[in-house]
Amino acid sequence: MEDEVDRLVAAWRRERPDLDVEPLEVLSRVSRLARHLDRARRLAFAEHGLEPWEFDVLTALRRAGTPYQLSPGQLLTQTLVTSGTMTNRIDRLAKKGLVARLPDPNDRRGVLVRLTDEGRDRADQALAGLLAQERAILAELSRIQRGELAGLLRRLTAPFDNVPG
Repeated sequence: MEDEVDRLVAAWRRERPDLDVEPLEVLSRVSRLARHLDRARRLAFAEHGLEPWEFDVLTALRRAGTPYQLSPGQLLTQTLVTSGTMTNRIDRLAKKGLVARLPDPNDRRGVLVRLTDEGRDRADQALAGLLAQERAILAELSRIQRGELAGLLRRLTAPFDNVPG
């Protein structure tokens, strides 16, 4: 079965036979797959009235476990956005009734962000929708192939995810 990357690679091999274009065979597919996954994620979240960034914040809180709360700093670490961006996101989610700001009992100047019941329900529903979409995307692969692919991708991503700083 031929795909768009096969056509792209063949064209580069014809036009630039002096270059080794083999990396394109893997990384162009990863890049194209990332775009397809982004579209699938947006659709899954939209069905539950969420934007991708809202899902990211809500699910970070949901994964924290009961009482589903984190400091803004912890949310920054998990979502990789700036402090100003996080403040804006928390404000917007609070206006929608999906999170609440609470005083931090361990820091008089600090706050905690807690998932509301509605926020938890929306996060849970959106996650279930996302997983259904992702299962459909992976349906062509056997359980063993999915495990092998996950391991190979982990080898590629781990050095980026484990950079100090």
